[in-house]
Amino acid sequence: MSSTITSGQRLVLASVCAVAVSTIYAIQPVLEGAGSDLGLAESTLGWLVAIGQLGYFAGLVLLVPLGDVLDRRKLIVGHLILAGAGATITSLAPSGVIAGAGLAVAGLFAVVVQITVAYVAATSPAGERGRNIGTVTSGVVLGILVVRVLAGVLGDSVGWRAVYAVLAVLCIALALIAHLTLHPDVRPVRARYRDVLATPVRLVVTDRLFLSRGLIAFFLFASFGTLWSGLALPLGAAPWHLGTSAIGLFGLAGLIGAVAASRAGVWADAGHARTVTGWSLALLAASWMLTTRTTPTLWLLVMGVVLLDFAVQAVHVSNQHLLTAAHPERSSSVIGAYMAFYSLGSALGATTTTWAYTSAGWWASCVLGAVYAVAALAVWALARHATASPLTTPVPEEFAGP
Repeated sequence: MSSTITSGQRLVLASVCAVAVSTIYAIQPVLEGAGSDLGLAESTLGWLVAIGQLGYFAGLVLLVPLGDVLDRRKLIVGHLILAGAGATITSLAPSGVIAGAGLAVAGLFAVVVQITVAYVAATSPAGERGRNIGTVTSGVVLGILVVRVLAGVLGDSVGWRAVYAVLAVLCIALALIAHLTLHPDVRPVRARYRDVLATPVRLVVTDRLFLSRGLIAFFLFASFGTLWSGLALPLGAAPWHLGTSAIGLFGLAGLIGAVAASRAGVWADAGHARTVTGWSLALLAASWMLTTRTTPTLWLLVMGVVLLDFAVQAVHVSNQHLLTAAHPERSSSVIGAYMAFYSLGSALGATTTTWAYTSAGWWASCVLGAVYAVAALAVWALARHATASPLTTPVPEEFAGP
């Protein structure tokens, strides 16, 4: 079903993405305070971050494919309520075990983001699909970046539990608004759940477009994770010694770049998704030359953050536009499988940036981030010039290459 999505509905859908993804990343700026309050040893704090990511990965595999089976509007409403329940458990948790359980539940149902993107792709006219996906997925980056600012401020002034209490209220409120404002997702034929579960493996084996875009996403978000999981380390050290709230404000710089890249959806609608991917990945690699400079001023670092987030969002929107257009009948399954690459790449970046920083300093983390960006650019270049494989699933000519 295709129908024009109003500006009000786009705002609701973007807000759903922003709030849902915030339930995963809100723990990072307040990790030290949460660990102290819950009586956790410093060596175990990483699990509070990892448990939400693990829940999210499980949701990508098990829950996102439901979007090809059930009414996506109902799934959006239900998943928001359950993500809110996870945030509530976290805010009230008396121990680290209960907090971990709440974070796992919130992460599991935060995949409402991918259900939302699939809903937008399925209900948008072809000429508006890229613009709508670009607007809605801007909410994802907005959530990841802005929650760092809000969590830092709330954590310093009220306490870390207030962060999750606010997110719980927002999830429930958005569930009600989504129920009242979104169109039902009516489809004459629905897939079977067991069939859509097999979609990721089938895509990796048979679909050249999906594999290339998935690998690009893997390295793209490894580069993204290298920056945002490691940036607090040099900023909190000499000569700056910035606190949680001040470090969180750097999310505003990333937000500028991400919002500017919402235009990528319009470019994709005009048939420029492949070209946008190439120059955006080149820009991503170049941004690390600015990001590595943290003295004598932070302005070059800020410029690098803006460029990096612009490039990441532009490529991310282009990827999703191409994949949902090539597989309209399996948009939920395709987005879920694609985001598995995103999740693994983010985890790789988060893990390796701390190792690089501990070993050789911030410059080593920046080299690592640039290497991931160049790897993504190499995948794009190789796939663009590769001859079509006999195993490649036929797709419309405009989507035949990366």
